[in-house]
Amino acid sequence: MHDLTGATGSTDGVVVGFVGGGSRDWAEKLMHALALTDEFAGSVRLYDLDEESARANAELGREIQRRDAAVGDWTYEAVESLEAALDGADFVVCSTQDPPAETFKHDLDIPTEYGLFQTVGDTVGPGGTFRALRAIPQYREIAAAVREHCPDAWVFNFTNPMTVCTRTLYEEFPDINAVGICHEVYHVQAWLAELAADHLGIEDATYEEVDVTVKGINHFTWIDEATLRGADLFEAVDAELATRDPPSFEPGDLPEMSVYGNHHEITLDLYRRYGILPAAGDRHLAEFVPWYLDPVEAPEEIHRWGIKLTPSEHRVDSWPEAERERQAQLAGEEPIDVAEPNEEMVDLMSALLGHGAVKTNVNVPNRGQVPDLREGAVVETNALFTRDSVTPLVGGDLPDPVASLVETHVTNQETLIEAGFAGDLDLAFRAFRNEPLVTLDPADAESLFADMVDAEREYLTDYDLAGADVLS
Repeated sequence: MHDLTGATGSTDGVVVGFVGGGSRDWAEKLMHALALTDEFAGSVRLYDLDEESARANAELGREIQRRDAAVGDWTYEAVESLEAALDGADFVVCSTQDPPAETFKHDLDIPTEYGLFQTVGDTVGPGGTFRALRAIPQYREIAAAVREHCPDAWVFNFTNPMTVCTRTLYEEFPDINAVGICHEVYHVQAWLAELAADHLGIEDATYEEVDVTVKGINHFTWIDEATLRGADLFEAVDAELATRDPPSFEPGDLPEMSVYGNHHEITLDLYRRYGILPAAGDRHLAEFVPWYLDPVEAPEEIHRWGIKLTPSEHRVDSWPEAERERQAQLAGEEPIDVAEPNEEMVDLMSALLGHGAVKTNVNVPNRGQVPDLREGAVVETNALFTRDSVTPLVGGDLPDPVASLVETHVTNQETLIEAGFAGDLDLAFRAFRNEPLVTLDPADAESLFADMVDAEREYLTDYDLAGADVLS
């Protein structure tokens, strides 16, 4: 992110409608960021199917506002309907997720029974496909509500699969003002700043200072220009690559590392092979190409690349753990320290309200910013945020071999959108079968798809299950 101009004064009475307002992550980040801004003020309406969780966040928001460090002026209210959250809203924030025990667990565990392993399971591959199928009807409903209750609002989507969710908003309501926001590129910028210190002697740089040209799709973005204080950061990347020969680890080498750990081994391997730098974490990158996770005879083999698989237990257990942390804060057992959440959502709101200009990477429909990817598909590039305007910036073409890799996923995502709007599971299976991670013979691929449908049937009621040939 780059703040290009200064602020212009305060704006009061801003209304934020938060869909998924019981969120145990993004909602709290928003509250902290709003508490630390005095450029605008207003109210946040929290809507969630889990009403109790939304009410807890409303209480947490009020507690944050009572802290001395909170210079912002915000009120928080849990509301009982999507319409109540969005009526007249200036901004809509989307951060939703189905219960992990009922969905994410199956997304990860059932493919494992077929020998298919996933490092994340929320964007592509078997898990990403089914998360998309569940999300499309939900995001159609959100887009329709925006069209009816706040058609001019700016909609910020944080939900994965980012591309499919954002694309659904536009397919349902073409005039929507929606952007998908992801922090993966920020992490790569921070890593590049570290490499600049290690190899170029540029000390104490922040990720915001690193200027990159971004192009691709979410979690499969690429950088071909990166500068810091006038220095070409590809010199630092080349110097780092010269010190390594990925993969650098052995199975079992990472017993103490978090599942979110990242040694940039896959990033550097792809850079060496294609001459352009991936701009996402290795856990995501591994799922977009077929060779890092296939074949994986045992989960520990992925350790060779300095990353771990995400166990379904981690996904399931994270929800109650986050709830325990929230309740401890509300009970006064844990301190509430208002702190900058390293999330630029509020900076983007501020720019759209006229308080300066910001350049950052976002996900919006392709209108030529990545010329070699299809028009209308959601792509990730830089964009300029100014008063009531988001202007995507041209990232340029990708190298042909990389464009081919990306286009496979664009095709799958567009096919899933078509399937989701038609309720057609046979069409959805075509995208599923086309996933690089689904390295199964045709009969096993159909069996895996059917098993996942059966496990998540109650979340797929918008699809023609009875008439699907793939299930027969």
